[in-house]
Amino acid sequence: MKRNNKLNSMVISALLCAIGIIIPIISPIKITMEPASFTLASHVAIFIAMFISPTTAIFVSVGTAVGFLLAGFPIVIVFRAASHVIFAVIGSLILKKHPDIIKSIKSAQLFSFGIGLIHGLCEVLVVIPFYFGNNMSSGYYAKGFVTSVILLVGVGTVVHSMIDFYLAQVIWKPVTKAVKIPQQASVN
Repeated sequence: MKRNNKLNSMVISALLCAIGIIIPIISPIKITMEPASFTLASHVAIFIAMFISPTTAIFVSVGTAVGFLLAGFPIVIVFRAASHVIFAVIGSLILKKHPDIIKSIKSAQLFSFGIGLIHGLCEVLVVIPFYFGNNMSSGYYAKGFVTSVILLVGVGTVVHSMIDFYLAQVIWKPVTKAVKIPQQASVN
C-alpha cells in the first residue's frame, strides 16, 4: 500500500510538472505590460503541488524550472522559475501545519497575499543582478528600475500570483472530489 502511495505521488508530481511547463509555452492568454509579460495560470501547477505536500511542491517547482531551461527560455526566466521553490516550500509547510487555512475566503486571501509577497520578492531579487548587469531587454532600461523591476516584476508578480492561486483553488476543489489525491490542504 505504501508503495502505491509513493507511485501515485510520483505520477501526480510528474503530471503537475508537465502542466507547469506546458502552460507558459502554449498559453494564448498572456498579459503584456512592456517590458514584462504574465501568462495566466502559469503557477497553478505549483499551487496545486503546495496543496498536496512539501515534497510535491519542491519536485514541481524544480521540475518546471528545469523544463524552462530545456525549452530554451532566457536564463533570467529560468532563474525566476527556480525561485518558485522558495514560496512553494514556505506555502506548503504552512499548509501542512494549518491545512484549513484555505477553507475560508478571508484566510485564503491573506495566505495568497503573503505567498504572493514572498513570490514577488524572490523574483525581484533574481532580476536585480540581471538588471544592473545590463542583461535585460532595452524595455527594462527605458522604463527605469522602479517601474520595470519593483512595479512590473515585484507588484505584478504579487497580483499574478494571487490570481493563479485563486485559479488553483477553483480547480483543486472539484478535482479532489473526483479523484483520490493525497492532500494536506482542502477547500470547502
